[in-house]
Amino acid sequence: MHKQSRHIGIFVQLSFGVKINNNCGTFRPSGYYYQGVWRALGGTTVRQFKTSSAISQCLKGKMVHLYGDSTARQWFQYLTNALPGRYSQQFLAALHYIANELDGLTGGTNTVVVVSIGAHFCPFPIEMYIRRLQDIRRAVVRLLDRAPGTLVIIRTVNLRALNLDIALFLSDWYLLQFDKVLRAMFKGLSVHLVHAWEMSLAHHVPHDIHPLPPVVTNMINVLLSYICPQKSG
Repeated sequence: MHKQSRHIGIFVQLSFGVKINNNCGTFRPSGYYYQGVWRALGGTTVRQFKTSSAISQCLKGKMVHLYGDSTARQWFQYLTNALPGRYSQQFLAALHYIANELDGLTGGTNTVVVVSIGAHFCPFPIEMYIRRLQDIRRAVVRLLDRAPGTLVIIRTVNLRALNLDIALFLSDWYLLQFDKVLRAMFKGLSVHLVHAWEMSLAHHVPHDIHPLPPVVTNMINVLLSYICPQKSG
């Protein structure tokens, strides 16, 4: 009898980076908080992974690849703090384009890909962000074509704390345009979204480009709920 591997592999790449219709229609909230817990409106039921053993059981036999910026690193640190095991990080000296990394993955039903990209593009024209997302989108399509069972999860951008200087050049209005572009870019693909914009907006803790622990915990619960959805019945 084949024994399922107990190895959990997590890789994180920190990327500081390189005409679609920006009309996303009427806004519909993706969820809300009740007693500090995020409840999604539609889609996967959000489960609560309150212990290391619950997280470990969910990720047993999975290979989780996190690609993106320091908000992806937050998730990596959360998981490594919760889990024993072997992990690998790649920093500045080993940076690669996310699209190239995706093209190097075999994929499959035990592979989870998480992409979190946005904040570092804010100082630049939005066209640069669109081009980068187009490259990633094409790589995701190729990955799903060769390995349809691969789980792909996209983390949207989130709000940041504002002072006068940041508000002038990196305002939340500008970030919101990035959020709309990201959602439109991956619409229609077999991917899942973690709605970081709404999850940071709706919580009572102060906004931060690196969301505070209560928000990150809820985001991780959404992530793990996609990986280990609630069994029906």
